[in-house]
Amino acid sequence: MDINYELYKVFYHVASTLSFSEASKKLFISQSAVSQSIKTLERKLDQTLFIRSTKRVQLTPEGEILLRHIEPAMHLIQRGETQLLDAASTGGQIRIGASDTICRYFLVPYLKKFHETFPNAHIKVVNQTSIKCVELLESGQVDLIVVNYPNSYLSNISSIKKIKHFHDVFIANQDFSNLQGRQITFQELAKHPILMLDKNSTTNEFLHRLFQQYQLDLVPEIELTSNDLLIDLAKIGLGIAFIPDYCLDEQSKDLFIVETQEKLPSRELVIAYNEQILTSKAAKEFLNLF
Repeated sequence: MDINYELYKVFYHVASTLSFSEASKKLFISQSAVSQSIKTLERKLDQTLFIRSTKRVQLTPEGEILLRHIEPAMHLIQRGETQLLDAASTGGQIRIGASDTICRYFLVPYLKKFHETFPNAHIKVVNQTSIKCVELLESGQVDLIVVNYPNSYLSNISSIKKIKHFHDVFIANQDFSNLQGRQITFQELAKHPILMLDKNSTTNEFLHRLFQQYQLDLVPEIELTSNDLLIDLAKIGLGIAFIPDYCLDEQSKDLFIVETQEKLPSRELVIAYNEQILTSKAAKEFLNLF
């Protein structure tokens, strides 16, 4: 079927903003031209792609199916444009996906060094959980991701570079001083309030699987999206927090590590990317820092 690329481009912007007026602004064309393009595309496909009302625009099921295919294609086209711009300048762009924790406690020095070496390069960091970062990489929205490993969602990613080993730790304040200086079992630990990251994280998946190995059910007291918040809650005695050891700093001096009889396996930070499409000069230079 011979359909002009511009029609799909208009569809993508309307579908991503759910607004004809916003799409017209992004495309620098009139709203009526946007509307006409959508009507033309719907006629050619013989499908209704949007439900229009006076207050909002909504995708039909057919429109949602089309968007799932168009969105990755648009990102690939944008990547190609970025590559051409890289070749014509000394700067370029790098898009990195990483969690707040990894950015704050690990990536900042590398971002600083990269910026000092390539001051004209544009750095874009997208903060998401390690699981969500894989989705960003697969859809072409980032060039590379820095995530926790093991990560069951990385099975389809072609290239993984291991860059740091770390251990997770249980931490608590003096409200749990009876646990200090001795090793406790997971079974005893499970009787205390556990604070941990939510179900959209590899850390949550990791700890649940670890408890299951000992036929124990883990029922957290609190699940959050931030390790910093977990540390803050541990400081005021709300429970025992489970965090990566590299998050411990001077601000954690009022906390102690709760030792367990069962050994906690080490984990790793890795950089994941698709080697076949990692064409940005800036992305390659950043990767070389590790």
